[in-house]
Amino acid sequence: MSSRITYDPHVLLTEKYSEAVLYASTLHRGQTRKGNDIAYVSHLLGVSSLVLEARGDEAQAIAALLHDAAEDQGGEPTLDVIREKFGERVARIVKSCSDSLAENPDEKASWLVRKTEHIAKLAVADDDVIIVAMADKVHNARAIVSDLSIHGAKTWEKFNASREQVLWYYTSNLLVAQERKAPRFLIDALDRSLCEMRGFPESQ
Repeated sequence: MSSRITYDPHVLLTEKYSEAVLYASTLHRGQTRKGNDIAYVSHLLGVSSLVLEARGDEAQAIAALLHDAAEDQGGEPTLDVIREKFGERVARIVKSCSDSLAENPDEKASWLVRKTEHIAKLAVADDDVIIVAMADKVHNARAIVSDLSIHGAKTWEKFNASREQVLWYYTSNLLVAQERKAPRFLIDALDRSLCEMRGFPESQ
């Protein structure tokens, strides 16, 4: 008679994680994924799930839930709230994952400037940051592949960048992930999605 092997979870999530889910859900309530009507919280939960699957700890999982909060919902003042609610470590990860902290979206730099600076920042970021940042890139890359499968080449039109620039951005992140020794399954997942993205043409 065989007995089932049981394991203890690698991390025990506390009420702080539940608080972060509620805060993120409230903060992004009216936001959708780029170019469709899917609730944005699906992305935040997906990134947090990938962080936990990569054996991240609770602070990293919370930062994953909040990684777009300052960038999309209020800039530095929102980051200050995150620091107060969830601590300096979470706030530091969120800041490093943000490509802009402008309160006014109209004051953000161009897509290319923001993404170029973001890649350079990730190349030297703390190890704490890499798992969250690359989980974000994996989830976004998978969403692009999904959209390309459903909508075809018109998916490229939703970006403030060309197909070549989008591919450059994810290729650059893959190189950073490899250099910084991100969890292997995140590297492999990003590589697979990037290969699939390249297989779709720029136009119909």
